[in-house]
Amino acid sequence: MASNFKIDYRNLFKKDLNKMINSSKRPKDFSKHLRYQEMKEIKTAILGFAHGHVGLYCSEWMKHKEMGIRAIAGWDHEQSRAETYCTNFGLELAKSPEEILARDDVGAVVIAAETSMHADLVERAANAGKAIVLQKPIALTMEQANQIVEAVNKNRVPFTLAWQMRVDPHNLQAKKLLESGEFGRVFQVRRRHCLTTQYMKDFDKSWHVNPELNRDIFADDAAHPIDFIYWLFGMPISVYAELGTLLNPRIPNDNAIVLFRYPDGKMAEVSCSFVALAGENTLEIVCEHGVIIGNYGDGPSNAARPEGAPQLKWWHEKDKTWHISDLPEIRSQGERIAGLAGPIAEFLHGKRLPIATAEEGRDVLRLVLSCYESAELGMRVKLNQNY
Repeated sequence: MASNFKIDYRNLFKKDLNKMINSSKRPKDFSKHLRYQEMKEIKTAILGFAHGHVGLYCSEWMKHKEMGIRAIAGWDHEQSRAETYCTNFGLELAKSPEEILARDDVGAVVIAAETSMHADLVERAANAGKAIVLQKPIALTMEQANQIVEAVNKNRVPFTLAWQMRVDPHNLQAKKLLESGEFGRVFQVRRRHCLTTQYMKDFDKSWHVNPELNRDIFADDAAHPIDFIYWLFGMPISVYAELGTLLNPRIPNDNAIVLFRYPDGKMAEVSCSFVALAGENTLEIVCEHGVIIGNYGDGPSNAARPEGAPQLKWWHEKDKTWHISDLPEIRSQGERIAGLAGPIAEFLHGKRLPIATAEEGRDVLRLVLSCYESAELGMRVKLNQNY
């Protein structure tokens, strides 16, 4: 179609992708940790294996020696789980976190224990001067999140949260399209994020739904799309949420719809069903001059994706046609999660900024907890009293 519309979408993204993921700008935290930049191989230990994602990181680091990360030891308060993971990945089995943190050859730790243990383990690791990778969400309570922020800042250690949506190539491309300014104002955003928990063996008996260890599945997994919205647009000024338990009473809050409002009037919706069997659309951004559509961005939808189906596309009023991303296909949710291994390695080597800071993790926890408050009160909760 003839048009004087001059956006080169392919170059717009490709020339900046490496800059976005592999930023050469180093965080201040690395000023006291130059050894992380100089080491060809960073020896890493795992504190807790509850969050299964850590197994995918370890697998990727074993397969890709060029990432320069070698996991050498692990600990978990559940002995059988510790033995299983340490055997699978050839790790030394530690009897306590202190045993790991006292080791001079361990430069970094990945904390993947139950959420309730995050604050204590981060504080110990920070006091020991280790670089820290923390599995999401940051904590159960704001008090615990504050404890993490204070420990990281006091000890000036490198710290990042592991948010897969922030390093997903399709999400990065969608963000870059918005930042180009060519789409104008954003009016509405909807992010869908789902699981199929009813097909997960004994999920209703797992720590994920234990309120003392993880609150519930909403706190654990809705944190992903809520962080995605925060990553795109920052802190909203209000939230309205509906949460419900619709299938299995032992898996509370398996369905939720959340609406965030921004100072410019923009609306951002997070839609979660943790009993979804399939899906397609997972991102919709309605803008002044066009729309951006993301598909198959969660587990149930990607599992049902037809071969070759577009995962990101956009339409602009100037040429009135659909543009389909030429990024490589992502064939499974496991592939998306494993995609964090590279950015984590780059962070530990000082080649990029944190995926997310402790302060950002605390902000996202505030948003998640505000969803519960809104649902309990049955009303919109204002996050900025000037609104």
